[in-house]
Amino acid sequence: MELRTLRYFVAVAEELHFGRAAARLHMSQPPLSRAIKGLEGEVGAALFERSPAGVSLTPVGAVLLDEARALLDQADRLRVRVATATGAATLTVGLLGDSTDPGVRRLARAYRDRHPGVGIRIRETDLTDPTCGLHAGLVDIALTRGPFDETGLVVRELRADPVGALLRADDPLARRQSLTLADLADRQWFRFPEGTDGRWQSYWNGGVVREGPVVRAIQECRQAVLWNGTVGMTTTGHEPGAGLVTVPVVDMRPSRVVVAWVAQDANPLLRPFVQVAIDAYRDHDLGDIPRPDPGVDRIAPRPGRE
Repeated sequence: MELRTLRYFVAVAEELHFGRAAARLHMSQPPLSRAIKGLEGEVGAALFERSPAGVSLTPVGAVLLDEARALLDQADRLRVRVATATGAATLTVGLLGDSTDPGVRRLARAYRDRHPGVGIRIRETDLTDPTCGLHAGLVDIALTRGPFDETGLVVRELRADPVGALLRADDPLARRQSLTLADLADRQWFRFPEGTDGRWQSYWNGGVVREGPVVRAIQECRQAVLWNGTVGMTTTGHEPGAGLVTVPVVDMRPSRVVVAWVAQDANPLLRPFVQVAIDAYRDHDLGDIPRPDPGVDRIAPRPGRE
């Protein structure tokens, strides 16, 4: 059995959908289906029950899934050990001014436990660069939030957080149980500097061009609300700070926590890091934070490519 085929199998087993698995693997569905059929022929048994409603694992498939995960994890550890032996075991990780996220702390602990020989450099960026330096080549991988320009990047969703309006505690709207974007239409919002990624800016401004103070960092956002009564969006799981409250905005899409890297980067440390990140976010009980639908890798083409 080839490791590549086992990765294909694990993707289908986790997504329970050939189309989603193909998107996650950056391939079309027919060759994925052929690979799984070939693996079933090699095993000598069906791995999936196929029906109009989707697919499910057979008992043989469930056994293979456990073994395949263990084998792929061992292969990733081997890559890391080889990189360590060659002196190339250093990874630069970009963080979006959000390193207090408990998911980041869990990931740091899990990664140290699993790959203690890898050195990690951290580059924390402000809110003006949601890719944390990926497009500029300043980091190997980023733990950040979407949306942003994904050209040439692979992006994997780890979690989705509900969003609310950050308001002063004495604001009349602060007493509401929930809000809509229309409730905030006539207010000033904080904005990001000129040149900030347009997708990012549009998301945090509710899809509308806004007027208000320009900010670069989370603390500047909070101060803009305290001093000016400005409205800003934030995740409802963040502690708003003294004198501030967060009220859920029901028609704002959740904020996606993602791990992203350059599609053409062959660094052997990337895949193990991504897998530990997925495990760290998937396996933890996030309480009131709703889990997203199963994450799908998406790769956006570089200009001029199909």
